[in-house]
Amino acid sequence: MATTSDIRNGMIIKFKNDLYEFVEFLHVKPGKGGAFVRTKLKNIKTGKVIDNTFRTSEKLEEVRVEKHKKEYLYFDGSFFVFMDINTYEQMQVSLEVIGDNKKFLVENMEVAMKIDPDGEILGIELPVMVIQEIMECEANVKGNSASVSGKKAVTNTGLSVTVPFFVEVGNKIKIDTRTGEYMERA
Repeated sequence: MATTSDIRNGMIIKFKNDLYEFVEFLHVKPGKGGAFVRTKLKNIKTGKVIDNTFRTSEKLEEVRVEKHKKEYLYFDGSFFVFMDINTYEQMQVSLEVIGDNKKFLVENMEVAMKIDPDGEILGIELPVMVIQEIMECEANVKGNSASVSGKKAVTNTGLSVTVPFFVEVGNKIKIDTRTGEYMERA
């Protein structure tokens, strides 16, 4: 059992009969009353973020989650196929487990797969940045480059992103997987 002093970002606990990951936390020591920890918890399965406050005396049930390096191979229409980098063993992962991360997955990409002690796949951890190709966007109009805003574009995985006006169809761009925003041309 862990205590509130053991809390760190990325730590996974069993809470309300589900698995939650700490997104952020703040130890608060008010002038009057006992100290507490204000947290944001992300549900591992649904991705929903909730706010919760823990008293400092509270015990937390930490879940040890292993991360295994896997290589994304392809999507066969029903499942995403990954390969273990060390054993070359292939595994199929359902769309429900991958969730919104599917728009960032590019063939031959290396990801960290989160697996609980029972062997159940909880999700994947993407690299911070991915490179994708622009498939659709508006044509560039002379004089638009002075504007701070951008134009909408769609990548080869179907991800919709706002890009600067100079980006055109066929360009490869770097995308931040944490925010889903354009970073720079690749």
